[in-house]
Amino acid sequence: MTDRYGDSLSRRSLLRAGGAALLAPALASPALSQGQSEVIRIGHLTPRTGFLGPLGEFAVQAAQLAVEEINAAGGIAGRKVELLSEDSVNPQTASAKAERMVQRDRVACLVGEINSASALAISQVAQREKILFINTGANSDALRGSDCKRFMFHVESQNTMMVRACGRALLDRGLIKGRKVYALTADYAFGHDLLKQAKKYFAANDATLVGEDLIPTELTDFSPFLLKLRQAKPDLVICNLAGAQITNFLKQYSEFGLPFPVAGFGFDTALAWGAGPGNFLGTWPVIWHHQIDSPSAKKFVAAFKAKYKKPPENQGWGDYTAMKVVAQSMNELKSTESIKVVEHLESGAKFDIAKVREGYFRPWDHELMQEMFAITALPADQVKNPYDIFSSTGPLPGPGENLEILATTRDENACTFPA
Repeated sequence: MTDRYGDSLSRRSLLRAGGAALLAPALASPALSQGQSEVIRIGHLTPRTGFLGPLGEFAVQAAQLAVEEINAAGGIAGRKVELLSEDSVNPQTASAKAERMVQRDRVACLVGEINSASALAISQVAQREKILFINTGANSDALRGSDCKRFMFHVESQNTMMVRACGRALLDRGLIKGRKVYALTADYAFGHDLLKQAKKYFAANDATLVGEDLIPTELTDFSPFLLKLRQAKPDLVICNLAGAQITNFLKQYSEFGLPFPVAGFGFDTALAWGAGPGNFLGTWPVIWHHQIDSPSAKKFVAAFKAKYKKPPENQGWGDYTAMKVVAQSMNELKSTESIKVVEHLESGAKFDIAKVREGYFRPWDHELMQEMFAITALPADQVKNPYDIFSSTGPLPGPGENLEILATTRDENACTFPA
């Protein structure tokens, strides 16, 4: 990929490279100084409607909280940060809104998204416009591999990290090796990629896939698939669904009273809360949860509870963390220029990400190296409130393990940044 240093001096590139003072004084330039009064706008795109809407609500709330905290601490080099938040809806709409935010609203960067197809669409705008995009919720390995972009970074984990984190817990429980598995998978980019990574894991660990179904994202009645599960009698049901699909499936699975253990390779804690005590079942991977025992995690949880009267979940953590990474980087650089932030993130800069260990972005695929967790539903008689309904493993990788052990290697998921 080429960066700004190879750009021609078009009017647009001059504006983003610091020539705004010469061409249009009313527009903000990327160089920072204490004397500037202009706000720094950050474009935030995430699903607010549809099957991912419940997760998008947490994303917006957490991003707003982060911006409030950033501004209370002095903003970015004394300039106030303004969050422009919109419903990304679908890939076409996400692309159009991202382009408008960059070209009309002159945002300093783009943050957000949950849908992998929409994240790809936003990344194409970011690459074309040479503006930073931090993906906070899309998991597809392809976004870090065949579809990687130099101006796209990932706070969210890739699917392989989810599979390997949960897989460790399932192996410990004897539910993988030599077992029969049935998979239900969301029928869109995220689900297809997740199933691909799951099949690799099954093959590597001696599990047999005895059945698989692709589930339309708009489906609400799972009874035909539950009848198929009853007939197949698997040792483990793998739920590779997404958003409200998972909540609906878990409720109906409980109603059917099927005896087979349930697990999944993609999850958000809001979906457990939506299913409710007694309906939430099984073992699942999460990138973060509200019970993590670290000072910054406790501070984030307390602030979110004070503002919204509920704990944050992992999607909220992603958007909150991305905002803090952006502000910290721009303050350290004293610049909002995207290429400078990209180079800073590629340099191995470390960040407090509300976990036990600090995180950093790998320079070759821009994935955040970080701890993961696997959570398991508590029995109903152990549940004390609507939110603390699961137990958790310790951080994965564990103490002393390399943070990159769960992620793909270059050979497994090669990334070549496009020109």
